[in-house]
Amino acid sequence: MKRFEDHNPIAVFLYFAGVTVPVMFCRDWLLPLLCAAGVMLYGFSSEGPAAGNKLWLIPAAAALLAVINPIFNHNGMTVVLLVNDMPVTLEAAAYGAATGLMLGAVFAWFRYFSEVMTSDRILYVFGAVSPKLALILSMTLRYIPLYSRQAGIVRRAARASGAGRDETVLDHVRTGLRVFSVLVTWGLENGLVTADSMVARGYGGARRTRYAIYSWRKRDYLLLAAVLILTGAAVTAVAADWVGMDFYPYIAVREMTPLTAAAYTLYAILAALPAAVNLAERVSWHRRIGS
Repeated sequence: MKRFEDHNPIAVFLYFAGVTVPVMFCRDWLLPLLCAAGVMLYGFSSEGPAAGNKLWLIPAAAALLAVINPIFNHNGMTVVLLVNDMPVTLEAAAYGAATGLMLGAVFAWFRYFSEVMTSDRILYVFGAVSPKLALILSMTLRYIPLYSRQAGIVRRAARASGAGRDETVLDHVRTGLRVFSVLVTWGLENGLVTADSMVARGYGGARRTRYAIYSWRKRDYLLLAAVLILTGAAVTAVAADWVGMDFYPYIAVREMTPLTAAAYTLYAILAALPAAVNLAERVSWHRRIGS
């Protein structure tokens, strides 16, 4: 069964870019909502209930910024209440919720991006254009989980030895500084080992060659065409200001014209595309095995 993430890495990479970039440059409430719904559908279609461990950040970010933004931003005409003579406005809360929803959805997409786009896929996507950039990106993506695991190992070792007490705030700071110091030393040593290994394998000594295990099939071309068309429609709608809303000085939703409705519909299809691919593949698989 070929899932969405099993398609050609170029098509998958362009999808992640296409579904996140338009929503980051548009002040709106419906686009972030569609983006969040799309990543939730994709998560549950790929992982089932376990996806909740990654997707809880979306409503949490929306709720958190809806509370925090009115504390620092007092713009808006609709005053809900006064706190120490400071107005808390409905517009500031709505803008915070929309921004938090956008950030949570984009962050969730990037979490799946880091899982799907492994180092070999990054090398495949950027290798022909800029091999050095591909190498830097693949090594960066590799070191992020590597540092996280190493930090956990160092912290547990410190606690087991009695040096990592977390009884007070000062103890937390001392433990964090100790873990950071160990990680810096470990990172420098690991970098030297990696550099020696690359030199031993002849990196930079001759003309670079490429080898990839990925190929293009009909379904990959169809996915790529759908991604390009839907992304182009979303980018055009944002650039032409067909979608969006105003939060200040009062909440003003744009008039729902045919172009606006079409833009939202096409972006909804784009956001739900991975889940639809997974569902179609699952149905096709069950038909083939006769269950």
